[in-house]
Amino acid sequence: MYDDQEDLDNHVWDKNDVASEEGMKVMRRTATCRKVEELVEEKFRRPATLVTPLIFGGFNVLYRIHVEGISPDVVVRLPCPSLVQFPNEKIVQEAATAALIAKKTQLPLPRQLFYGEDSTAGPFIIMEWVESCMNLSSRLTRPCEDLSTPHVLDSTISQSTLENAWTQVAHSLLQLSRLTFSRIGSLMEVGEGVYEVAGRPITHNMTDMIRLANIPREVLPPKGTTYSTTDEWYTALAEMHIAQLAFQHNDAVASEDDCRNKYVARQIFRRLAKQGRLSTFGFADDNWSAQSSKIHASTLSVAPAGSHNFRLWGEDFRAGNILLTDSDKIAALIDWEYTYAGPTQFILDPPWWLLIETIEIWESGMDDWVETYDMRLKTWLSVMEKAEANMTEPTNLSAPLSTYMRESWETGRFFLSYGARKSWAFDAMYWKFLDERFFGDRESSVLKGDLWKTRVHLLSEEERAAMEPFVERKMAESKERLIVDWDPVEAKQCLSGLLFD
Repeated sequence: MYDDQEDLDNHVWDKNDVASEEGMKVMRRTATCRKVEELVEEKFRRPATLVTPLIFGGFNVLYRIHVEGISPDVVVRLPCPSLVQFPNEKIVQEAATAALIAKKTQLPLPRQLFYGEDSTAGPFIIMEWVESCMNLSSRLTRPCEDLSTPHVLDSTISQSTLENAWTQVAHSLLQLSRLTFSRIGSLMEVGEGVYEVAGRPITHNMTDMIRLANIPREVLPPKGTTYSTTDEWYTALAEMHIAQLAFQHNDAVASEDDCRNKYVARQIFRRLAKQGRLSTFGFADDNWSAQSSKIHASTLSVAPAGSHNFRLWGEDFRAGNILLTDSDKIAALIDWEYTYAGPTQFILDPPWWLLIETIEIWESGMDDWVETYDMRLKTWLSVMEKAEANMTEPTNLSAPLSTYMRESWETGRFFLSYGARKSWAFDAMYWKFLDERFFGDRESSVLKGDLWKTRVHLLSEEERAAMEPFVERKMAESKERLIVDWDPVEAKQCLSGLLFD
């Protein structure tokens, strides 16, 4: 059974790691730092001086700048070269998202002062510096002297510490959940102080597809694309999973049967999306899945509206981006990249980051992650319910958010959303947590290599006919380690040939 993250294209990864290291050297250079100072001087019309050291985040470099006569200091946020694949889109969408959140909620965000795509320093955001003690991830993780050890929730952490931290996060999520939008996509400033969904959703997975697997940009959602229904976006996500399998040249498949498993799962998942079934799975409206006959609909909440009722989804809203004061109060919520108006279904899941580490790379395996998460989820739902009891404004959902989150975990909606968003976790989510919920029990003796045989009959005649030529192609590719640069027209034609509409 699939029980961890599938392999990225290590050949591409190695190449881009070298490029990223070179990019980091450029960002450290005195000439670059001076350009940043000059940018700040231009905006404030005052002398500006870099306060060292630089801060390197996952996707950004932060330059703390002291501006003469102004307090507090400011921070210039620049995308990391080679890491960020859509730097201009990322900056304008992140800036618009943060501005709208600051305008519509009481959440503590660093005050945003300027942003732009064109400057001698590149696309940028300038915001106020926020004093903090540490981030929430550091506060809650298991103590370890080895800095390379992944952050994992401290198993001995006190209940009071956990409840205090999570209560503040719950109140933040409730505020965010009140913001609604008429389309799925990224926010942009379309007029002075006017923000609308006008850009394509930029996801973490899209960045990984390009940076870590060399997937052609031309097969991703085109720039400016927005979506009017939840089912449209689920379908787009499913098609990106097919693209990942089709275009990742190295390390994509381990064997012929592994390839068949991945092909069958992706084709089924896309069909369910196009049929509108993924958006109702695990809700009272679910009348199609095998598990729906075992769960009385009256015990579940209804699915959110499939159009004109979307909510902000922050893929990078996690403990590492929640800054704390020395008294463990939230000082600031930062890094609104990869945040977009998405299906309300996504915010109805309990947070994926409660254990800090993700399910697909949990050291002790997915079963242990699920067991540990289930225990901690009880605490999270308890603080959510208390936070909801103290709310003064409604979320305009059909049921309390805590109720939806409990149902999400119990019905497996959590794993559907997670798998829909992450191509390299998809196979484990599908075969381990979703397939039998969708279509009923498989024989217990089915081996991993035979999973595809249990569901291949669900494919159309065209999909079945195309499977063996596809497997033959992927196995031939696996014999030669290459980085393939696809012609844009040929790439689109290749993907189209795997989408049987």
